[in-house]
Amino acid sequence: MTTNKPSQCCTGGPKLIFACSGAADVGEISDRAARKLTRQGVGSMFCLPGVGGRVEPIMQKTRSASKILAIDGCNLDCAKRTLELAGFTTFEHLRVTDLGMEKGKAAVNDQNIDVVVQAGAGLLG
Repeated sequence: MTTNKPSQCCTGGPKLIFACSGAADVGEISDRAARKLTRQGVGSMFCLPGVGGRVEPIMQKTRSASKILAIDGCNLDCAKRTLELAGFTTFEHLRVTDLGMEKGKAAVNDQNIDVVVQAGAGLLG
């Protein structure tokens, strides 16, 4: 878990969650955790491909976020890198494999999803 600084956004808007939704089990866990965080009202899952494609309405909403959480499945950090390449430098970052799950061997189940949800909720506080 890391926090990237300095800020260029984050002044009072929504809390946005961007998740890896990659093909690996840890990508599915990150995606499901982001959806669960959204259902719980902790933040709102938002469109990572829209940031990658520089879709202006998505970029505007992301710039207005009060807090951003990137959830990556593994150390390739695709969500984190997508945000950084789009110019976002202040966000919380969570990596599923840093929570004791191994890519290719992680069960996609409620227990593992809840581990990520708890960590993400703590970062969005």
